[in-house]
Amino acid sequence: MNFKKYLTFGLTIISSLLIAQEPGWHLLDVDKDGNMGISLSRVYDSLLKGKASQTVVVAVIDSGVDIEHEDLAQNVWVNIDEIPDNGIDDDKNGYIDDVHGWNFIGGPDGNVNYDTYEVTRLYGKYRYKFENADITKLSGEDRKLYKEFLKWKEEVETERKKGEESLQNVLNFENRVIDGLDAIHKALDGKPTTLENLQAIDAGLDQNLSMGKNILLDQIARGQEVGDIMEFKELVINDMKGQKDYYTGKAKYAYNPDFDTRQIIGDNYADQNERYYGNNDVEGPDAKHGTHVAGIIGAVRNNGLGSDGVADNVKIMSIRTVPNGDERDKDVANAIRYAVDNGASIVNMSFGKGYSWNEKVVEDAIKYAEKNDVLLVHAAGNSSQNNDTTDNFPNDDYRGKGFLFFKGKKKNYKNWLEIGALNYQNGENLSAPFSNYGEKNVDLFAPGMAIYATVPDDGYEPLQGTSMAAPVVAGVAAVLRSYYPSLTAVQVKNIIMATVNKTSQMVIVPGTQDEKVPFSKLSVAGGTVNAQKAVELAAKTQGKKKIKKTSKTPRA
Repeated sequence: MNFKKYLTFGLTIISSLLIAQEPGWHLLDVDKDGNMGISLSRVYDSLLKGKASQTVVVAVIDSGVDIEHEDLAQNVWVNIDEIPDNGIDDDKNGYIDDVHGWNFIGGPDGNVNYDTYEVTRLYGKYRYKFENADITKLSGEDRKLYKEFLKWKEEVETERKKGEESLQNVLNFENRVIDGLDAIHKALDGKPTTLENLQAIDAGLDQNLSMGKNILLDQIARGQEVGDIMEFKELVINDMKGQKDYYTGKAKYAYNPDFDTRQIIGDNYADQNERYYGNNDVEGPDAKHGTHVAGIIGAVRNNGLGSDGVADNVKIMSIRTVPNGDERDKDVANAIRYAVDNGASIVNMSFGKGYSWNEKVVEDAIKYAEKNDVLLVHAAGNSSQNNDTTDNFPNDDYRGKGFLFFKGKKKNYKNWLEIGALNYQNGENLSAPFSNYGEKNVDLFAPGMAIYATVPDDGYEPLQGTSMAAPVVAGVAAVLRSYYPSLTAVQVKNIIMATVNKTSQMVIVPGTQDEKVPFSKLSVAGGTVNAQKAVELAAKTQGKKKIKKTSKTPRA
């Protein structure tokens, strides 16, 4: 890779240090504060002031949650029927010492961190069947499967090679950044890192000096103060750690068909209905994503610490199910069932994938949640894709009962909300550029860019994704179920859908440069979540049986 490409690649990474948006912008008033927040302030200051509420349990099916975080510990769910650390299943629910939730990707001697993608598992499953098969002797069904196998194989091998190349690029660039900043530090010899002092450095043919000088000049041009170069270097290295981890995962684990994690867990993976496995470590080795999601929903409000959650009377149940890789259908199904059986009334699911190993086992769990009045809130995905035409699992589609040779009609579960991500910018950039969308299969949008919330070890960071948008909606749902406990899961869904801020302004379609459509065409409800309007409608609706639904047509 030549120098210019290195620099472009590097500045893209470094610019992520500069994400600057007011912490808590997603909670602000859409009219009063002039942004795209959820209008939460009037909810607590006026609409709900002095009203009684019930504690609502929200299950966070994710990578794990730091349950000791200063801004979360007070709002962590406790299984009062379980005696901690006595090695006994006191409440007889099948899970030993599940005091704060459960970990379906852990075992007796450790936890899964990295895992494969589902496409890799499918390729690995059929590799020995088809790798050296005589195609002319394959049956009709096997011929169809063989075509799928070839598609899986190409994707796995191509993406693994890309991962290896990208990892090497990141490692090479990191070395160049370190050498460049070290060279500038030496050249300045104690002088402050000002524009004048940097411009006075003659880099000549010294590539290290050129690299360091260009990086720092770029930072100053963006209006950023560099300060101490060595401290800035550490910031850059820490920021690039995520890049290194991501590409390491792709190269060594995600697209490696020989990598198998189930030996850590010790379950019988062939038995997709097996339920009782895992351990009680609800944090795991990498809880950043899950801790952030939990904080958006339920960080303690008004305590003077880093961020406020949306809901004020909530308990977070951590169900660790999502590795650095694709979650497995068996684990997701068991996580949903665990949440339902142990008192959660809302489940947040900030994960997804393009393939499914066993869609039926997840569908059965969703149906179980529906029967038990539990609302499921799911992130639409970050691939800038149309979910109406591209697979995204899990989802709320299922087929009704068929008859003889006729397939059942496609239907949708009534307790499911699919959430796209909203930008903090109004106008044509209203939808986050990475967000999935779909007029039939994404229900509504919620703030998902630069959301400031909890991360492990009492930290706080701005992160972005539909993963951040979903818990905003889960938090609003928790407020409704807390203050208006007679509302059913379906009623809460319909209230949230019916009270969005609708807009038909033209916006750039995610994943395109200049293609524009009315924002209302990107989701079923055609708008963005609004807590104030939702609470107002909930107050009028409590005790009623029906709420006017927003129409939804299942995926063709």
